[in-house]
Amino acid sequence: MAESMRGSRLGWVSYERDEGVEPAERHYVTYRCPNGHRSLVPFAAEAEDLPSEWACRCGATAQIDVPSAKVATPVERVVRPTRTHWDMLLERRSIAELEELLEERLALLHAGELSVRRSA
Repeated sequence: MAESMRGSRLGWVSYERDEGVEPAERHYVTYRCPNGHRSLVPFAAEAEDLPSEWACRCGATAQIDVPSAKVATPVERVVRPTRTHWDMLLERRSIAELEELLEERLALLHAGELSVRRSA
């Protein structure tokens, strides 16, 4: 395998050339945060909706400096509550079924047919 890799470095060398490649047109949008920082963010010229907020380097939320018609309205995300093991169990079995299973397992345990594992 080492023989076939002769003459090249792995991982970071690109043999593509940038000659004749025209970069995409861009325009810059300014965002300002409450702490006075100014961020200049490049976007493609044909970008339809620009975000009205941007994360500043200090961690605050920066607002767009000059709002325009292209600014996207922020979409409120629907946050689903975290499903617990108990929630998923109740999706598969009813409380009556669970009580019945518990009684069966307790009867096996009391009869000595079921052993209890103890962790070390």
